[in-house]
Amino acid sequence: MDLKDYIRSIQDYPKKGILFRDITTLVKNEKAFKECIDQIVERAKKFKIDKIAAIESRGFVFASAVSYLIDKPFILLRKKNKLPAETHSVDFELEYGTATIEVHKDSIEKNDSVLIIDDLIATGGTAEAAAKLVEISKGSVSGFIFVINLFDLGGSDKLVKSGYKVENLIEFPGH
Repeated sequence: MDLKDYIRSIQDYPKKGILFRDITTLVKNEKAFKECIDQIVERAKKFKIDKIAAIESRGFVFASAVSYLIDKPFILLRKKNKLPAETHSVDFELEYGTATIEVHKDSIEKNDSVLIIDDLIATGGTAEAAAKLVEISKGSVSGFIFVINLFDLGGSDKLVKSGYKVENLIEFPGH
C-alpha cells in the first residue's frame, strides 16, 4: 500500500503559497491508518525506547497507537499553558511566527531514551524544540519518526546533521 495515495494536498492553506499535506484522509481510512501505524512500529524497532513522546496535536494520533502496541509510556509535548503541573518550556521559530512547547517535569526521568513521533517535518523547528525538551528533562532522544517529510524544506536533514536518527514514511516536496 502506498500511503502517499491517502494524503490530501490543499493549495493555499493555511496561507497563500502553502501546499498543505492533510493526514485526515489517511487516518479516516482504517486500512491506510493501520498500515501507517504498522510501518511506524516496524521502524521503531531500530531504536532503544523507554518512552514515546509526540508533538501536539497530530503527532498524538500516531504516537498513542504506537505506544499502546509496543507497550511504552506515552509523553505529551503540548503548546504553552496546556499542561496542568510544573513544566519545562522551549520557545522556537515557526515558518510564520514563534511558539512554545512544554512537557511535564515528571514525564521524563534521567537517562530515559525517548522516541519522538510526529505527523510531519518541514523546517525542523518544532522537532528541535521537542528534542530540547527531552534533553532539558535529562533524557536522551533515541530518534524521530515522521509520517511525512517535506524533504526540500530541510528539517529532516537538519536533525540528522545535529546527530539525531530520523525515519520518515512518506516524502513530498514542500511549498
